[in-house]
Parts: sequence; C-alpha cells; structure tokens
Amino acid sequence: MSTPYPFTAIVGMDDLRLGLLLNAVSPAVGGVLVRGEKGTAKSTAVRALSALLPELAVVAGCRFGCDPAAPDPHCPDGPHGSGPGVSRPPRMVELPVGASEDRLVGALDIERALSEGVKAFEPGLLADAHRGVLYVDEVNLLHDHLVDLLLDAAAMGASYVEREGVSVRHAARFLLVGTMNPEEGELRPQLLDRFGLTVEVAASREPEQRVEVVRRRLAYDDDPAAFAARWAGEESALRERIVAARALLPEVRLGDAALLQIAATCAAFEVDGMRADIVMARTATALAAWAGRTEVGAEDVRRAALLALPHRRRRNPFDAPGLDEDRLDDTLERFKGEDDNGGDGGNDGGDGGEDPDNDPDGGGSGGPDGPGGGGIPPQGGPEVSDTPRESGAGRDDTPAAPEPEPTTESGRAGAGAEADGGAGSGAGSGPGEQSAVRAAEPFRTKTLSVPGLGEGAAGRRSRARTEHGRTTGSRRPRGALTKLHLAATVQAAAPHQRARGRSGPGLVVRGDDLRQATREGREGNLVLFVVDASGSMAARARMSAVKGAVLSLLLDAYQRRDKVGLVTFRGRTAEVALPPTSSVDAAAARLESLPTGGRTPLAAGLLKAHDVLRVERMRDPARRPLLLVVTDGRATGGPDPVALAARAARLHASEGTASVVVDCESGPVRLGLAGSLASALAGTAITLDELRADSIAGLVRDVQQVSSSNNGRSRRAA
Repeated sequence: MSTPYPFTAIVGMDDLRLGLLLNAVSPAVGGVLVRGEKGTAKSTAVRALSALLPELAVVAGCRFGCDPAAPDPHCPDGPHGSGPGVSRPPRMVELPVGASEDRLVGALDIERALSEGVKAFEPGLLADAHRGVLYVDEVNLLHDHLVDLLLDAAAMGASYVEREGVSVRHAARFLLVGTMNPEEGELRPQLLDRFGLTVEVAASREPEQRVEVVRRRLAYDDDPAAFAARWAGEESALRERIVAARALLPEVRLGDAALLQIAATCAAFEVDGMRADIVMARTATALAAWAGRTEVGAEDVRRAALLALPHRRRRNPFDAPGLDEDRLDDTLERFKGEDDNGGDGGNDGGDGGEDPDNDPDGGGSGGPDGPGGGGIPPQGGPEVSDTPRESGAGRDDTPAAPEPEPTTESGRAGAGAEADGGAGSGAGSGPGEQSAVRAAEPFRTKTLSVPGLGEGAAGRRSRARTEHGRTTGSRRPRGALTKLHLAATVQAAAPHQRARGRSGPGLVVRGDDLRQATREGREGNLVLFVVDASGSMAARARMSAVKGAVLSLLLDAYQRRDKVGLVTFRGRTAEVALPPTSSVDAAAARLESLPTGGRTPLAAGLLKAHDVLRVERMRDPARRPLLLVVTDGRATGGPDPVALAARAARLHASEGTASVVVDCESGPVRLGLAGSLASALAGTAITLDELRADSIAGLVRDVQQVSSSNNGRSRRAA
C-alpha cells in the first residue's frame, strides 16, 4: 500500500484543511465540496485526511463495517451477536466518474431472488465507505441520478436497493468529499445545496510559498516513507486533536444568541429552505469543539457562514458563488445577543496563537522541512483567513442603451462597416471593430431537440434509450443485468417449467430467461453555437438582442445537461471561441466579451463548426450534435461567398447534423437569407421572436421540420 502524503505537510489551503477537519470532527456537517483549478492539491488533501481518522471497531466478517457496540439491525449480514469486534483503519473509497448505479449502491442477484427467494446482495461503494470517507473526484461530471443517490444516502445515513419488489437496506454513514474544476461545468444549485460546506482553492501567487510546495513534493516523491516519518509527530498530534474534539462535541452549547445570528444571517442572504441554517449550526458547533470550547461564539458563526453559505447564494447558473463579508459583519453585529462575548470566543480554550496544537504544520517554518528549508512562510492551523475574499457579485444583465439601427436591410446595408473591418488582418481588431455590448435580458426558449432516438449520456433534451425513463420493451441482457423486465422474464421461463422438473410453487429460472428492460428517456446533446459577429450584426440594439437570445439558449442547455461549444466568425476568418465543454458559464463569459465588426465569412464559420463536430464525433460518438447558427444569413468576402456558404451548409446536411438557424434579420425589408441557409442545412429557421417559449404557448419545435415553411417565409419576404 502506498504511503499517503501527510496532511500536516500541505502548504497553505487553510479553508480546504479546515473544511475537511470539521467534517472529520462532525460528519453531520454534511461533507465538503472543494472547487478549484487543476493542480491545487484537492485530491492530495482528501487522501491525506483518511490517514488521520482514528481506527474503528467493526464486527468481524461484516461486509458493511457494523459497529459492534451498536450493530445495524437491518444489516444484510446480520443479525450480529455481541462481541468486541476487530479494529481497522477507516476506508477511503473513491467513486469513479464512470461508475454504474449498481457499483455505487450494490447489486441484487435477481436470478436467485426469483428462483430461490434469497436476497443475494453484493455490496457497493456506499457499503465500503460506511464509517469512512467517500471521495468523488470531478463530482460535477457524474450523472445526475448518481449524484442524487449519493446525496440521498449521505443525508439519510442509509442506502436502499430495490429491484422488482426485492429490497435491501444497509447503513451508509460516511464523510462525503467532492472535488470539481468549475471550468469543466457546474453542479446544479439543488445539488450544490446538498453539500454541507464548500471551499474555493487556488494556487498561491507567493513565490516563497510555491517554492516550499515544490520542495516538499520533491522530497515526498524521492522517499515517501522517510518524508512521512518526518511528519509523524505532527500527524499524531492532529489525530489526537480530532479525537478530543469529537469527544467534546456533545458538550458544546449552541445558545439562543448564536442561533439568532445564524437565522438572521441566512435570512439576510435570502438562502432557500432551512438546510443552510442547520448546516451553519452544526458547523459552528464543530468549530467550537475544534477550538476546545464548550460555547459557540460570534466568530464561530461568522466562520460557519463563510463555509456554508457562498454556494447557496447562486440565483441563476451564471452567478458566481460568494458572500459579501461586509454585509455578513453588519448582520452579525445587528443581531449580537447580550450574552455574546463579542467574538472573543474564538480566542478561548486551546485556540490561541501560541498553542502548537493549533498548527497542523508544526508551526509553519518550524516543521520538519523548516530548518534550512529556504524560509517557508508562517503557516498557522487550518483556520479561515481574515482576508476578505472576492464576493460573488451577480452579473449585471441590464442591456446597454440601444442605438438606432439602420432602416435599410438590403444586401448592401452593412457594406460600409463590413468593408472597413475587412481590411484588417482577420478576425482580430480592425478599423471597423466595435466594442462588446451587453446581452439583453434572457428569456425562456422553446424546446429544440434532435430527431430520432439516441443513446447518449443522460440529459433532458432529445429522446434516447437510457437506463432511466419509461419502459418500452425488453431484450436479452448484454453483460450484467441492470434493469429486470419481470413480465418478459416470466414469459420466457414459463414454457420450460415442466422440462425443468418444477415441483413446488417457485419458478425455475435460468440465466438465459432473464430479460433486460429497455427504457426511453432523454439525453444531453452537444449544442454548438455558430455566431455571426460581423459588421452586419454590429448595430448595438441588434447585437444586444442576439446575445440575449444566445444567453437564453445557453441557460436552456445548462438545464438540459448539454455540452456546449462556441464558434464565431467575422472579418476574414472564423475561430473556436470555446471548445466543447460542460461549462456553460465559460460560454456565457466568452459571449459577453464578444466584439463585432468586419465582413461576414459565413462559409468559414460553417466549415470551422464542421471541423469541431468531426473531432467530437471521434471523442464521443454517442453524443449527438445540435448545430445552432445565429445569423442574418448574409455572406460577404471572397469570390462568390453565398455559393461557398451553401456548399458548406450541404456538408453538414450530408452528415445528418441536426441544425437550426436563428434568423436575426430585422427591419421592414427582409431578404429571407436565413431561410435559404436553413434549407441548405436541411434544418429549420426560427426568428428571434419565435424563439421565445411564450410566443405560442406549449409549442415544441423539432429541428428538422419540413423545409416548405422556410421556403414559404422566404417567398413572402421577397
């Protein structure tokens, strides 16, 4: 077994270490979600924590790790007799991103259940993690139904497995830790809320601290055992402090004054529901126990708010998590009770600055690598820094003041602006480039779906064969059986009962009788935006409306669990502004800063989109694409740009790519060029007004409609 990196050797990361330690003291806090960029020791810290947890007494031979002092009465391996049990370290169980539902919760042997009436249960990762640590790296990439199962088990302390009327329950209490890189996509707010605490981590920008990180890591890689031995004293001291804090936790008093501050803080920040109040109360109590005190003070409440509230402040998917600390301090001061000590509670007991127990790193520069180590910056215990963090101010969606749009919409209406920008070296800044405008207010869009039946990742957009959804039929299982179709299984086994010598009431079932249920649900798609940023779109009122429409479609993609990408074209070229990603936030940020100006290389934009989709088909062939072209349909620059654009569009049509053209043309005279482009793409065209869900209530538009409606619109415009 490899030697884990010592927890006390981690440099900096105060909030991360504190969040982990508070959950080690009180698992009822509800786990911690660690958000941060790659390479910031998120996984290292979690794995290091498991080595600090005290050993457990477990029932000998129990696969579910029951406590011999209080065994689970519903344990599938029970009932357990009395006895001292055996000791073992807590397990640190990792949940892979690609795990199946059966791997997480466990699997029932349906064949034995039907033929013998035996609940043959194979435990999953939740059983392995009982009374230990369950670590989910890249939790934002897990399928939603797995995250739901995981968080339900964490909240209830038990896991339930039910298959066709056969049910198994077992205890599943664990310290839940998830890590994620926000650049790869966000968790939905309702899932974020299920994590007790959230901490943000980032690499230090101080050269001295970065030097010490590298020095310690190199020393660990050279000889992990020797490096761990140098930190053994600090590890032992921190382990003893965790045990002491756990023992003190039941004696900590949460007074009415602290409760009032907690409730007032949650109300002031308008968090939804009551979970935030409960988590804050548990966190403040754990903080007091960690400091060696038996009374929760105002500073405990403040620190609890900084850990428990930022991720619950998001009002829409594009809001950054954060907390206004000035507002927090004002609220705490306003509701400070008479029996409160004014925040001095954080300095009582064993939490003083001179107490070596307060420093998991052995006093920072005085640790094992300190002498002659190049001067590690002072590193205190895992406490919340007093330095104000960046507050997560919401995005200002107020559109810029519109400017008059040219009234002439003929093919040469924007030629002057385009010609100016076209003199530049490409899509970069040119004489005709205009600064970015803000998006108009987003709105609820109509549902755009890919036709046919897919087999992609679970989502909420297009019809697909999935593991979850309504049952549509049955088939022989390919590999392990996951969803039994009971009626089809009985129907397959019934004709053979006499030949198999059935004599009792039980059904004689063989493996080849089993039938897998086929289900139909919804999948997520790859939504690739191709946005015209040329001079013909440069009128500020129009571009603001276009950005508002794209932002609305991005919100829709977020809710439907799609991947998104962004291609823009202007000047002489097209560029991939955002490669396909699960981070809709990143797409919204790129859209917000998008400038306009120059010619309209429509063909280049379509060809660049074709290159992106070709690569993505090789990476993820099951995820079907949806191409959204946002343009007025004009094409300029180069010889015969309209024919080139039509040829590029037919390339997409020949590969069966589902396409929608969002027609941005406006004004009294319309050429209907977007409709012609949609016909070449074998897709459909929809205007900005028609994109709104409330324009015709309840209408759901499939992306491959009969093109006659588009041709009719073009003829009417002409």
